[in-house]
Amino acid sequence: MSAAPPIEEERPGLVGFVLDALAGLYGVPEWAPRRDPTDELVLTILSQHTSDLNAERAFGDLRRRFPTWDEVMAAPQEGVAAAIVSGGLAVQKAPRIQHALRRIRAERGNVDLAFLADLDPRDARAWLTRLDGVGPKTASVVLLFCFGLPLMPVDTHVHRVTGRIGLIPPGTTADRAHDLALEILPLDRVYEAHLNLITHGRRTCTARRPACDRCPVAPRCRHLDPRAP
Repeated sequence: MSAAPPIEEERPGLVGFVLDALAGLYGVPEWAPRRDPTDELVLTILSQHTSDLNAERAFGDLRRRFPTWDEVMAAPQEGVAAAIVSGGLAVQKAPRIQHALRRIRAERGNVDLAFLADLDPRDARAWLTRLDGVGPKTASVVLLFCFGLPLMPVDTHVHRVTGRIGLIPPGTTADRAHDLALEILPLDRVYEAHLNLITHGRRTCTARRPACDRCPVAPRCRHLDPRAP
């Protein structure tokens, strides 16, 4: 089966149209570093399969119980799990967090991830995804929000919205979408695209009842018209 043609060959100007339409609706977010990258990594692991609120609560509980990452690594796994129970799936997440921290220290001599800012974005993502429990979404969150590296974290909203519009081909997996997004998006608009696609998925292009009547992307959305140009 032949590969689908690049989106700009099949539908010229679509990417710019979508980004500009969403920017007109939600604005253009300005990037600023969110938190220490090791903190962000642990928080993002905690956020897997739960809400941001639960993840933040679990992160706070973890840091109060174990103020340093050395203490987290040295603690019994059951103690870490007990500290993060408010985030859900604590039995699975506790060993992921400890293994990730231990692997970083084993390879780098400490748990500082600042060196990732100097790597090529895809190389930095590849380095992080070698850690147990760290997939492309988790790695991309850390690298985009901490360093501004142009990597698109594909969550359920981004995956749904880009698929509906036709920015990615039907049947594209979330893992494949991480790379495909980088092939079609201007690198200087990845952060903007990520936040605005999530906002659009939450407010307008919702899972069950998308508000197509007030969506500025509707004229070129293949959810409404499979033949949309």
